[in-house]
Amino acid sequence: MNTIELTEPALFRHHLARLEAEVSILPDHPEETPDSTLRALWAMAAGTPLSVVAAADREPEPLTPEGERLLAALVERRVTGSPLAHLTGRQSFMGVELLAGPEALVPRIETEILGRTALDLVHATDASLVIDLCTGAGNLAAGVAVAEPQLTIHAADLSVAAVGLARANMLFIDAADRVTLYDGDLFDALPEELHGQADVVICNPPYISSAKVGEMAPEISEHEPRLAFDGGSLGLSIVGRLVQEAPTWLRPGGRLCFEIGLGQGPYWHKRVLRFPGWAEVGSVEDDEGNVRVITAVRE
Repeated sequence: MNTIELTEPALFRHHLARLEAEVSILPDHPEETPDSTLRALWAMAAGTPLSVVAAADREPEPLTPEGERLLAALVERRVTGSPLAHLTGRQSFMGVELLAGPEALVPRIETEILGRTALDLVHATDASLVIDLCTGAGNLAAGVAVAEPQLTIHAADLSVAAVGLARANMLFIDAADRVTLYDGDLFDALPEELHGQADVVICNPPYISSAKVGEMAPEISEHEPRLAFDGGSLGLSIVGRLVQEAPTWLRPGGRLCFEIGLGQGPYWHKRVLRFPGWAEVGSVEDDEGNVRVITAVRE
């Protein structure tokens, strides 16, 4: 018999019914359901912050009266549009529990495609040095660092606030000695001695066109930093700079991989080879057959 049946079943059912009726879960957070959302909020109210993934199979603990009030407040904030990861302060990415907050985009499961691709390229190149640009919360750097502890990783983001969260995450996962963080604009943030040294460059750049930002769900546009998803007038400008500048930082035979938006795959698959320094281009699809990651090999 689980704890829900033993402790506060009526309270659980009450909040679950409200979440089922009033929360619209975004497609880019498939790990969230009304039940797992409530379990994550319940754990937070009980004093144990957990991602929705970590909380999904957790039996809710008995709550104090103060905990019940906190739970009600958390449910109210979720119903009115606050991202779940902002309420719990946690998000799971590539199996790694991370800190989350409004300083950076909440890591998405779809970006794990890029993370897995990066690991494949690390293995293919017998990599020792990786660069992660537009690092945000540091989730890609964290996922790669946990999976491959031998790597040295340099990560950067234009947002000082995001870099602060990424630094906190490296301490949180005990990887601060292997991941060095910088704030600045793409490769400009990095020390010059890294020129021509990277085995793999990873980037999850902003790729939503400015015109479409206003069409995004309020849960994203009103709560997450615009800098993390606004890719300019066509959603292509930052990726263009990335592809142009990356060969200078990669060793010969080094690899670049970056995430792209839906429908951008054919464009970038053809476009990358028009930039000097690239010998080969590849792509990685999601389960629905959409190209979500572009890879390239430096000459």
